[in-house]
Amino acid sequence: MLDLDHARHRMVDVHIARRGVSDERVLEAMRTVPRENFVETGFEEFAYEDAPLPIAEGQTISQPFIVARMIEAAELEPADRVLEVGTGSGYAAAVMSLLVDKVFTIERHDKLAETARRRMKAGGYTNVEIRTGDGTKGWPEAAPFDAILVAAGGPRIPEALKQQLDIGGRLIIPVGERPRSQRLMRITRTSGGKFDQEDLGGVMFVPLVGEQGWADEAGATAARVLRGRSLPGMIAAAAEELPHFEDPAFGAMFDRFGDRRVVLLGEASHGSAEFYRARAAITRHLIENFDFTIVAVEADWPDAARIDREVRLRPASRAGKPPFRRFPTWMWRNTDVQAFLHWLRDRNEAVNDSRARAGFYGLDIYNMSDSIASVLAYLERVDPQSAEVARQRYGCLTPWQNEPTTYGRAVLSQNYRKCEEDVVAQCRDLLRKQLEYSTSDGEEFLDAAQSAQLIASAEKYYRIMYYGGAESWNLRDRHMFGTLEHILAANGSASKAVVWAHNSHIGDARHTEMGQVRDERNIGQVCRERFGDEVALIGFGTHRGTVACATDWGGPMEVKQVLPSLSESCERLFHDAGKPRFLLDMPDGASWREPLGKPRLQRFIGVIYRPETELTSHYADASLPRQFDAYVWFDETTAVTPLPMVREAARVPDTYPFGL
Repeated sequence: MLDLDHARHRMVDVHIARRGVSDERVLEAMRTVPRENFVETGFEEFAYEDAPLPIAEGQTISQPFIVARMIEAAELEPADRVLEVGTGSGYAAAVMSLLVDKVFTIERHDKLAETARRRMKAGGYTNVEIRTGDGTKGWPEAAPFDAILVAAGGPRIPEALKQQLDIGGRLIIPVGERPRSQRLMRITRTSGGKFDQEDLGGVMFVPLVGEQGWADEAGATAARVLRGRSLPGMIAAAAEELPHFEDPAFGAMFDRFGDRRVVLLGEASHGSAEFYRARAAITRHLIENFDFTIVAVEADWPDAARIDREVRLRPASRAGKPPFRRFPTWMWRNTDVQAFLHWLRDRNEAVNDSRARAGFYGLDIYNMSDSIASVLAYLERVDPQSAEVARQRYGCLTPWQNEPTTYGRAVLSQNYRKCEEDVVAQCRDLLRKQLEYSTSDGEEFLDAAQSAQLIASAEKYYRIMYYGGAESWNLRDRHMFGTLEHILAANGSASKAVVWAHNSHIGDARHTEMGQVRDERNIGQVCRERFGDEVALIGFGTHRGTVACATDWGGPMEVKQVLPSLSESCERLFHDAGKPRFLLDMPDGASWREPLGKPRLQRFIGVIYRPETELTSHYADASLPRQFDAYVWFDETTAVTPLPMVREAARVPDTYPFGL
């Protein structure tokens, strides 16, 4: 059962106080008001995430940090009279009611206003008065106000609100020429006709609709299109149209990145065929023309290791199960990956020097069960005594191998530290014997050593994932980057790698909501920090189409329609450019880089896709050209074709790598 009281205090400590809100009265009010009472039914478990949530009439309840930030900026005193424009759920008004004498709040939607009234009554917030009307006109009969807070963004500051401020009164309002992208302004009335103005930074709110705001929702959209027309035009002018995947000219368009040590290729979803085909075409070209010998993918190490044996013509492994049979199977068991791996093996067969053959490696942390099997099988062959020690040490993990997420639940009440110590000790012992083992089979040592490292990382990952926060994400990406470094080192100082992973992993996190709000780091950021100009980050995007996905983790694969991108997203800018498929190189100094670089919505679809909650589930603020060095665009994409599951064969079948 969710401990909402604990979650509320954690929200204030982690997402509000840690980010700079220091007014103790504001923090205490945020700890007191139960946000779960102000969200829609079914969203209670998300009430204390630092994110906006949808409410009726297409509106949102603002993220807690923004609520606290605006209230603190208003510098409220106990005797103040406050006007709020945009009641919404009523949450902000409830928080302010604990801080001031009287709160007046205006909502233009009758349904929202009535729901807010019921919540105020139920919660005992007796000093809040709600009315329905045009908030841009204020509440003249209740003026003057010591503070006015506006929870929607307008194209300009409404004059009526300025005039309803008392001398010394503060108006906090998002202002911007584009709906949903504004600057948070504080206007202080210093005398009858004088006002001071301060810029408090960038924010994103729903449009402020009214006589002194946007004319209406349609007018807001029209205004955005009018003001943004030049940016899609600039994108279209800079875009380089892409040929068909089979055309050698497709890969040749990426020659500009051939001198890099690491090229990271993203994807906007884990189930769109065009992203896989494009990455395959680019990777084939880099392997054939620029001596890349490493293909490192967002996949489990043991599964990829068995594929690597096939494509590099090494003896097949007898350890573990056939590869890529764990959810989500379609992510790597699909016809596009199969076609690329066939090409990779055929290409390697023509290379006499085994050291020049290109390998296929997994970077991810999830498959703890197969990693344990891999380490034990290797030790059984080279050091049976160590194998027995390892089996005893890993014994504390075996109850959860087939469903390791349950380990996260179990360790909250178990003495997990002993298990962690044993796993780390096993990894350390294996690495200590590197010189001894690698003299006879260095290739197999890399596989076993990395599997041991994976187990140690996975133990921590599954332990902390139930605590929430950024640490589980950071641990996973640290592990993936560490794996990449080990592969590069094992292949020599001249080795070069192509990485296939989701945009959320390869786009520099410092320029996304991930890094700026949640303190998350990713492979792209760390690669830039480690390799500098020797790395290239290439993102991918789409406007609409179909996608292979699931509704819940572990659920069956479905093919769903990808909704057309939201009007305020960077994807809509690319769609409005009017070209079906292109490459956009994004160098410093490009005339369109600064306007495109302003934070705006970007869509992220993983293996889970929920169109019904797309705004809150799949969009986040990000700066596209600061995340990536280049961007590959397909206006419409199609779902990958999964490969059917078959029984495990007694021998490696001719139709490797998936036993079809």
